[in-house]
Amino acid sequence: MERLWKALLNSFRAFRRLSTSEKAVQQELGLLIVALPVAWFIADNWDTYFLLVLSVVFLIVVEVLNTAVEATCNAITREFDKDIQLAKDSGSLAVLLTIIIVVSIWIVTIYDVFVTKAA
Repeated sequence: MERLWKALLNSFRAFRRLSTSEKAVQQELGLLIVALPVAWFIADNWDTYFLLVLSVVFLIVVEVLNTAVEATCNAITREFDKDIQLAKDSGSLAVLLTIIIVVSIWIVTIYDVFVTKAA
């Protein structure tokens, strides 16, 4: 139980630091705050609401992992290294692909709710 408590405290510390110092995380948390009520009005059932909201939460998770990769790479070396560049670029690609997935989910859902069901 103590290990779980320490892990929770570490998570809170990471959240506090990321939410105050990482612009991308701040933007995505802002997006989540906007997405919560917007998804409520778009979704016609709970499943759709959770899909919309959790897609944004998933984006935040990927951004946190990307930040962890970048911090680790920076701790290893600040000098240019092809492997470090690949690690950082791969994290960035993961975020980009997740953004594409999130946007796709929202577009398909909006189309389904407002175009398909309206017809």
